[in-house]
Amino acid sequence: MAVEDAYLAYSRFGLGPRPDDIAGLRGSAKAALIAEISAPDAALLNDPGLTDSVTAYAQIREIQKARKLARQAPAASDPSMAATLGPTANIDRNGKFSLPGVAGAQQLMQAEIAARLERIRTVPIGFVERLVGFWANHFAVQAASSEVVRGLAGAFEREAIRPHVLGRFSDMVLAATKHPAMLVSLNNATSIGPDSPQGQRNGKGLNENHARELMELHTIGVDAGYTQADVTAFAKILTGWSFGQNQKPPADHGRFTFHKQAHEPGPQTVMGKLYSQPGIGQGEAVIADLVANPATARHVADKLARYFVADLPDPALVDTLAHTFTRSKGDLRAVTLALLDHPASWAAPAKKLKTPQEFLWSAVRALELEAKPNFIVRTLADLGQPLWNPPSPQGFKDDAATWLAPDAMAIRVDTAELMAGQAKGAGDPRQLASDVLGPALSPETKTAIDRAESRGQALALLLMSPEFQRR
Repeated sequence: MAVEDAYLAYSRFGLGPRPDDIAGLRGSAKAALIAEISAPDAALLNDPGLTDSVTAYAQIREIQKARKLARQAPAASDPSMAATLGPTANIDRNGKFSLPGVAGAQQLMQAEIAARLERIRTVPIGFVERLVGFWANHFAVQAASSEVVRGLAGAFEREAIRPHVLGRFSDMVLAATKHPAMLVSLNNATSIGPDSPQGQRNGKGLNENHARELMELHTIGVDAGYTQADVTAFAKILTGWSFGQNQKPPADHGRFTFHKQAHEPGPQTVMGKLYSQPGIGQGEAVIADLVANPATARHVADKLARYFVADLPDPALVDTLAHTFTRSKGDLRAVTLALLDHPASWAAPAKKLKTPQEFLWSAVRALELEAKPNFIVRTLADLGQPLWNPPSPQGFKDDAATWLAPDAMAIRVDTAELMAGQAKGAGDPRQLASDVLGPALSPETKTAIDRAESRGQALALLLMSPEFQRR
């Protein structure tokens, strides 16, 4: 049973085994997972090469301003253009410019992906990284929504998600809600109370996106009994929750700030409760009540069980996670330990289809592939699950029905063949299959790999085997 548990530790809870992982796991598999989440700052990604959101936003704004000036210039040869853009701007004969030393959104994202690739390849099991992936998807931002979100998406994960995946859910909700990437992605940065001083002055209005998703997706869930009137009232409460988008005052630039002039004045009623707190305290009080609502515990518990264990998880497992969430007041480490402690987490059949990201991460680890960020970006786009860019604020789904379409599996085959051709350092495919599939290796898959016409075909068959595709 120890070997079976070791395999599950890597395949169900982790990022997938590398060639020596299953055989090299010593002691209890559950103990190894607990040790990983118990390591100090296990979820943090403090890479010195990565840019914090405040600096990243300043760089993006600098590039946007320079681009706008370049478009407005009367001619590329106008000597005033260089003076206007500043001494660091390079302008070619066609009028195109660049700002040396200033990273744009795409460069920022490439650096973030490179850092995650290194973490994915080197982390022992990857349980914490799976937790990060779950929570980053739960509080999803859409990189395609704007250049700012694209450039800040990685920083959002590092600043709003990673510090809290084993902490308090309430802290994560507030951190995600107040982060510039989320405020832009869900349009709250420009939401203005109709009766606020700013709303009366310029007529700009309310945006309900953030309030709706905070209720429907982030906390109580769509079936919790709230109404459209509750969403509208909550949206009014959240007006003024924004960030410094101009350089005055400099201390606010790129940072969360409460704009009193944009905040809808007066008390509001949400789900039958009157909130009359002044300023930002009104929104914080609503969020605190949403987090404490039993519907939030149930919503989070169900999603977590589905993500790790099964598309239709054991109701007893969901009940236990929800009870732990409520009893511990949203202590996510306690909830994670409850997930590991429940027998259903280990007894469920390995029928959960890997998402494209899970497939790619496990393949990179199994083949010890030295993949580059550009390859990851292209591959995940082809597979339909690009990093930090889901089709909606709901995030990516993780059920088999979403990812089992024939065209999607055909793309996985192409991806498997491509990675197999690049896996120059991978060992003998027959031994590799035994190493990374362990007790899950079926006679059928073993025979198919044995009969493969080439090493590349054998590796591709391994990656596309039912045992590798499911966990």
